[in-house]
Amino acid sequence: MSQLFTGRRAAAALVTAALLVPLTACGGKDDAKKDEGATKSGSAAKADLTVLAASSLTDVFKKAGAVYEKEHPGTKVNFSFAGSQELAAQVKNGAPADALVTADTKTMDGLKADAAKPTVIAKNRLVIVTGAGNPKKIAHLKDLADSKLKVVLAASQVPVGRYSKQVLDAQKLTVKPVSQEPNVRAVLSKVELGEADAGLVYKTDAATAPDKVAAVAIPDAQNAVASYPAATLKSSHHSAAAAAFVTWLSTPEAQKILQQAGFQKP
Repeated sequence: MSQLFTGRRAAAALVTAALLVPLTACGGKDDAKKDEGATKSGSAAKADLTVLAASSLTDVFKKAGAVYEKEHPGTKVNFSFAGSQELAAQVKNGAPADALVTADTKTMDGLKADAAKPTVIAKNRLVIVTGAGNPKKIAHLKDLADSKLKVVLAASQVPVGRYSKQVLDAQKLTVKPVSQEPNVRAVLSKVELGEADAGLVYKTDAATAPDKVAAVAIPDAQNAVASYPAATLKSSHHSAAAAAFVTWLSTPEAQKILQQAGFQKP
């Protein structure tokens, strides 16, 4: 009798154990999935990002990137600066990158197949830039039409070049530049080096060289507003991390950095 009871108890124990095995296995799979999800989430937050950005963002983005990296350990933000049209060409040619920020909406609109929906993160305006101390006494846009002045402008394919043409055309001014540059920093450099008497650049670019150039304000009614859209690229291998950085650019902290550099609110 005792042996029979013992046998039945052992059998029951085996059945119970057999029933528990699948449950344990299921629990193990669920835990594994949770762990896997956490790993993916963690890796998404930590990445080596490449951000293509308009030349006029060079100084402020270097500062913003350093702040972002400090607050997001494990994430590295690498910037590649150039004219917006050059950056767009790089994207279309398959250059490896995670996000793009241009100096106009037109360029970004041409990349709908390559980029996610953009968000405007800042705005800017043009100024006339001259040599330090304004030796040519330039005071108005109309002064740029003086044939005695060596004026340099950005090429019309570049956002700042289009904005420049827009403001000059609106005032019915004919300006014959001594050269047309590929980006706004090249225009600024020509004036800094004394190779040109004046040029049209963004307000924020002139502010980066206060000891080398003088900025002459253009009235709002005669000016153009440049918008800076930012978007993640569909080809990115770090889409979550790229999206996090693009989102951060609209936060109060990032906006403060942009506005301290002279950019306007979006």
